[in-house]
Amino acid sequence: MWFDGWPQLLRIVVVGAAAYASLVVCLRVSGKRTLAQLNVFDFVVTVALGSTLATIFLSTDVSWAEGVTAFGVLAGLQLLVAWISSRWPRVRGVFTAEPALLLAEGRIRHEALRQNRLTESELRQAVRMQGTGDLSRVEAVVLETNGKLSVITSSKYGDGSALEDVRGLATLRGDSGRDGSGPGAP
Repeated sequence: MWFDGWPQLLRIVVVGAAAYASLVVCLRVSGKRTLAQLNVFDFVVTVALGSTLATIFLSTDVSWAEGVTAFGVLAGLQLLVAWISSRWPRVRGVFTAEPALLLAEGRIRHEALRQNRLTESELRQAVRMQGTGDLSRVEAVVLETNGKLSVITSSKYGDGSALEDVRGLATLRGDSGRDGSGPGAP
């Protein structure tokens, strides 16, 4: 139907505004981490919050109180998972993936690409998007826990300390880098 009547529109305005305000308060109380999208779990919470807000806006079957309760449950679960993950590193792997090294010292790590179901083309695209046209000038490409690809060029590599928690780095420790520095350096 094109138009069901003014009461439905008025409900959307009133309940929608109240739900929006409630979500803003919930996000302020739960902190920045709730929307940080540092990993897949954070992303799922963000999508679920948006879906819940849309449901409150459009569904007459869901009351404002039920929606606000859902916001609280989602934010509370996200805070609980973040708290558990930060206190017990062994449990962290249940909720978050490890970053994975896909390219090291200009060499593509084909096994890492296969394990993460990525193609060489996608890897090369990420490198090009960083304004680099030569893989040999790239020290590392890392698939982050949130699914994004980080490209670290030779000029930005520094001591490589940011790569310490990257899966695949340990297998390269025996290799020496081009100049003794780089992802394979001891």
